[in-house]
Amino acid sequence: MSVRSEIAAVTERVAARSASTRQAYLDRIHKARDAGPRRQTLSCGNLAHGFAACAASDKAALAGDTTPNLAIVTAYNDMLSAHQPYERFPDVVRKAAHEAGGVAQVAGGVPAMCDGVTQGQTGMDLSLFSRDVIAMAAGIALSHNMFDAAVFLGICDKIVPGLTIAALSFGHLPAVFVPAGPMPSGLPNDEKARIRQLYAEGKIGRAELLESESKSYHGPGTCTFYGTANSNQMLMEIMGLHLPGASFVNPNTPLRDALTRAAAKRALAITALGNEYTPVGEIVDEKAIVNGIVGLHATGGSTNHTLHLVAMAQAAGIVVNWEDFAALSEVVPLVTRIYPNGLADVNHFHAAGGMGYLIGTLLDEGFLHEDVRTVAGGGLSQYRREAALDADGEATWRDAPEKSHDENVLRSAANPFQATGGLKLLTGNLGRAVIKVSAVKPERHIVEAPAIVFHSQEDLLAAFKAGELDRDFVAVVRFQGPKANGMPELHKLTPQLGVLQDRGFKVALVTDGRMSGASGKVPAAIHVTPEAVSGGPIAKLRTGDVVRVDATAGTLAALVDEAEWAAREAETGDLSGNQFGMGRELFAAFRSMAGDAEEGAGVIRPAALTEAA
Repeated sequence: MSVRSEIAAVTERVAARSASTRQAYLDRIHKARDAGPRRQTLSCGNLAHGFAACAASDKAALAGDTTPNLAIVTAYNDMLSAHQPYERFPDVVRKAAHEAGGVAQVAGGVPAMCDGVTQGQTGMDLSLFSRDVIAMAAGIALSHNMFDAAVFLGICDKIVPGLTIAALSFGHLPAVFVPAGPMPSGLPNDEKARIRQLYAEGKIGRAELLESESKSYHGPGTCTFYGTANSNQMLMEIMGLHLPGASFVNPNTPLRDALTRAAAKRALAITALGNEYTPVGEIVDEKAIVNGIVGLHATGGSTNHTLHLVAMAQAAGIVVNWEDFAALSEVVPLVTRIYPNGLADVNHFHAAGGMGYLIGTLLDEGFLHEDVRTVAGGGLSQYRREAALDADGEATWRDAPEKSHDENVLRSAANPFQATGGLKLLTGNLGRAVIKVSAVKPERHIVEAPAIVFHSQEDLLAAFKAGELDRDFVAVVRFQGPKANGMPELHKLTPQLGVLQDRGFKVALVTDGRMSGASGKVPAAIHVTPEAVSGGPIAKLRTGDVVRVDATAGTLAALVDEAEWAAREAETGDLSGNQFGMGRELFAAFRSMAGDAEEGAGVIRPAALTEAA
């Protein structure tokens, strides 16, 4: 299978840009591979502490270096619906490890916050930085150097990127990511959005809204819309870090448990102690990162991954930027319609053919690199399969369907919903930004209107309630970047802006903050960089300035006289309210050190990569 020339060109550009940092990374992980783990070189006190709580048989096994020890890094908590099923997983993994002749230990837990709970609340200011905390916490878990491989239990927004960064920091170890699956379908997502808009308009009360939300988010598992959490699952599979077909199998089912057992056994099979050594740092290379970006475009995935994929790539010594995203978006077709890009949810996508069909059709049309390493062994063709149960109740694999079971949800790359991907890069005198257009009607891809400037989402909501926004306008919500307040998602604004758009007004959002993967039908130029607190051009805007958001031409501009624009001073925002409360005081160092959005908006950024970028 040959990859298209446009895909190859971007991959070659990334590889050339990353040549020195990638080689330095590979040298480091190969040195770490040669150094350990060597449990026999630990002091007796070290080793005794390491297996003190183990059963006698496990202690005997871990006394030497010939029995593989599997680290379990878990993001379990029972407040997150997506992570509640992980409560049982360590026992399942330990049993599977014993059956495979190995040992498994919970190496550590990492925090996992729910953006659904913190959306529009103070705690959302910690959300993006939690990715870096998760990476650090997982790194601490693995620092005991007792392990030959690791399985990572995590699903949601910042958790998978954080775990991936940690896994790549220990890139000499094999790593298998183990999902828990989406909850069964509840209230349709479009009906949920309709109820939210009615509430925003004051046409229904809180009781009706809560009833709707509870019917949408109703049980264990990932939320079923195609936001960041489910984009994470797509990425882990298309990058070869899940077992084939694992992403969207519902929790607490026989197949889900079988896949978890299979993941544990596979992680033990690919350690340096066997003949299939497959370190995660060699799996995640330039081709795998490009495959991930292709998958993001082809499925209309979360805008958050214009931050997360950049940070994940950096952890493997690879430098990608928004130019790479933009170039791939121009050639990769959109082949799915999953809410908010359509009416279906991820369960419908899975039933229509799911990841096996998606990967197969993208391979057939030359949009993916097949010649990559994966945890399943072999190239990406291994992922043209879907998982099933054999007669003994264990996981087996069969060919994915050759045709989509529902072309309203999933199509071939030869007959896509649209010829280009779901994300665009915008540039202009307001800086650089990204916009998700896969859910935006073509007639709304260009909005030119006077700006109304806000310094918080609460100010915009107050103006909406006061009836001050019934007009054409571009909402500018600034001082929302990583250095200002941690770059919260502003998804709480979606219903109000949607109401105004439905009333016939031309509406767009421009912000240095984030929107979620469910940013929806309103055009939103997000992640504007440089951010306002750094003196970025967005800080020069005044209410009344005409702003043009043009997703067709890829521009974001204030239509202000050039001389006047050059002479304007950037405004400063009052950030005093962002410094304390709900734990924000603990993250002052993170805010001061955060990188720009196009650099991943985090604090974990090797100096060598800064120079390469």
